[in-house]
Amino acid sequence: MANVLIADDSTEMSSVLSEYIKKEGYNVLVAADGGEALDIFSKNELDMVFLDVTMPVLNGYDVCREIRKTSNVPVIMVTSHGDDYEKIMGLGIGADDYIVKPCSPNEVVARMRALLRRIYFEHSEEGNKAHFRYENLEIDMDNFRVCIDDKQVPLTKKELEILWTLADNRDKVFTRENLLNSLWGYDYYGDCRTVDSHIKRLRAKLDEYPHDKWNIKTVWGMGYKFEVAENNEK
Repeated sequence: MANVLIADDSTEMSSVLSEYIKKEGYNVLVAADGGEALDIFSKNELDMVFLDVTMPVLNGYDVCREIRKTSNVPVIMVTSHGDDYEKIMGLGIGADDYIVKPCSPNEVVARMRALLRRIYFEHSEEGNKAHFRYENLEIDMDNFRVCIDDKQVPLTKKELEILWTLADNRDKVFTRENLLNSLWGYDYYGDCRTVDSHIKRLRAKLDEYPHDKWNIKTVWGMGYKFEVAENNEK
């Protein structure tokens, strides 16, 4: 049976949400603080993680950062605050979705289903083309690794997905809406600034390594594309 972790210091929230998720056929593990959440994560194979942002010991952001060092398990952040800064911060450190309290258990389950469907679709679509190589850049989607000159670049899951999408469609311009819909899903409630903030962080990480033969270019008024140097074209 698949495992879902709910990490929230509100026992009422955890209890109600657990009952709804169990009805979906999942085994539910519950943590009351960030330290307990990481302990459960280290000892169990998880299929979904819900993290309350304001947990004691370690907050949801810190737990998500630790999880992303070793795993790409789907993570949904849950918070009482709905401002854009917190959403962008959570998504920027590797969360897959963001839910604002108060929220109905039915909405949470629906978002969980949508996220799992999207991930399943992405994996099935990748098929055998899970590797990309161009010049000194190598993307391995099977193991969620990006290397430049054989040195691993520490990208979040979403940053890796953005790079893969652009690189695998060389010179194709993706609008912010294209990227938002394809990588976050049509049911995501954020806006296009989420894409811009992820691209900014992705570029900053890539710029720590030499890549003069390719780059992520902004096409003003349109979006972004993976561009190669003209004298490198075949």
